[in-house]
Amino acid sequence: MTEKADLTPFDVTAVLDRAAAGGRITPEEALDLYRSAPLHALGAAADAVRRRRYAGTEHIATYIIERNINYTNVCVTACKFCAFYAAPKDTKKGWTRDLDDILRRCAETVELGGTQIMFQGGHHPDYGVEYYEEHFAAIKKEFPQLVIHSLGASEVEHMARISGVSVEEAVTRIHAAGLDSFAGAGAELLPERPRKAIAPLKESGERWLEIMEIAHKLGVESTSTMLMGTGETNAERIEHLRMIRDVQDRTGGFRAFIPYTYQPENNHLKGRTQATLFEYLRMIAIARLFLDNVAHIQGSWLTTGKEVGQLSLHYGADDLGSIMLEENVVSSAGARHRSNRLEIIDLIRKAGRVPAQRSTTYEHLTVHDDPANDPVDERVASHISSVAIEGGTAHPELKLLDAN
Repeated sequence: MTEKADLTPFDVTAVLDRAAAGGRITPEEALDLYRSAPLHALGAAADAVRRRRYAGTEHIATYIIERNINYTNVCVTACKFCAFYAAPKDTKKGWTRDLDDILRRCAETVELGGTQIMFQGGHHPDYGVEYYEEHFAAIKKEFPQLVIHSLGASEVEHMARISGVSVEEAVTRIHAAGLDSFAGAGAELLPERPRKAIAPLKESGERWLEIMEIAHKLGVESTSTMLMGTGETNAERIEHLRMIRDVQDRTGGFRAFIPYTYQPENNHLKGRTQATLFEYLRMIAIARLFLDNVAHIQGSWLTTGKEVGQLSLHYGADDLGSIMLEENVVSSAGARHRSNRLEIIDLIRKAGRVPAQRSTTYEHLTVHDDPANDPVDERVASHISSVAIEGGTAHPELKLLDAN
């Protein structure tokens, strides 16, 4: 969709200068910049914000080693963009992991130097709060060093409904059992029109944010995300940012913002095109300028490619996200990009930054300031693979659902 630019070149420069100096910009200004600002000027302003925010460590860009553990693909929500889920009655495609398999994957994560688990799956019709309490407690008992950064507002809404409890009780209980923080899962597009178009059975964007706000006030921080390229307008993208910023003004609980691009394979969204790489870089920059109250902006090399991930470090991003020891959800929709620790370190270094492995809360665990001391352990390589059902046959490590 083509949208008219409203700002003159002089106005663009004035707003960019104000934003680069730390001034807050309005949603209307953000939209005009997103539509009209020259790409390199937009990136330069965003990078100036990043450098000022991280003065003293502005030369560093971070990454984390984690594992996405998919506990089930069974889901009642049936989002149109998702190529991962299986309907509850689809016993040929649907599967669930048992706890022993999950703990084995946690053990491998620790062995490979991973520090974080992303517990991710469908909205299973039988999984209430008790299921997550049991699994998080078991993970923490066996691997207390692992951070459980998992789920999102949509899963909380679902588990609370299944168990017949309030969202507040659900958050309190799974946090006590071992959940450390929430991911931005389920945000997709928060404005009403695009959200209903791609995820009509999910809670509203306002409800998603309300649940996150409840979690923040209960001491559980989170990240925030955006799915780009499913047919939303530029104005709806900026409205998504506005909705996040308003909640952040009240809670301060969003650690990072992570935009990523729609992957078009194997799903029910027909005739949709992905966001272009230039649109993605513009969003990274606008996010850094507009979200003045969110500390970190993460580049998503998994959906855009390593080179664009590298470029994002010049457009306001300070982090390249995860070296994923396993990822299946986005991959099932067509993401084919792979990387290992040495490649990510090299990408960051060739972008003119010093790489650092970080924790979930962005503390620097290892700063790779001397190439001579770079890690040589090739075990920490991306072995992202599809572990869902292929060709009608379940992966041997998965337990097929009972036909009933």
